[in-house]
Amino acid sequence: MPVGGRSHIRIARPSRDLAAAERFWAEGLGLDVVWRHDAEGTAPGEHALLMVGWPDADWHLELVHEPAAPVEPRPTEEDLLVIYVDDEVPQDLVARLEAHGGKRVESPNPYWNEWGVTVEDPDGYRLVLCVRGWSNG
Repeated sequence: MPVGGRSHIRIARPSRDLAAAERFWAEGLGLDVVWRHDAEGTAPGEHALLMVGWPDADWHLELVHEPAAPVEPRPTEEDLLVIYVDDEVPQDLVARLEAHGGKRVESPNPYWNEWGVTVEDPDGYRLVLCVRGWSNG
């Protein structure tokens, strides 16, 4: 099968605390938990996984934690997951993200400050909710 526009995309990132990540991404943003694997009682080298996304999306976010040898997340200010809202960013959504472990931050890129809201997740990765729309077509 060739790779193309309908190929599913997985964005994988290490996480310090999967419970905190789930609060932010699922309870805060509203993504569904599409898969979970608990690392309790697993062999060294096996990971705990939390995969979140929307059921009808062609992507999901995978958050990984290996209790025996955790990998420290190392996000930069430019590691962004941008969601194009194509409308005003609901302030109740921003408040919900903050209430579930997020932190609203300014972007070093003035474009994102003008056209969106940037919120850091509990691991320091940035989510941008952009008021603009986007299409590759």
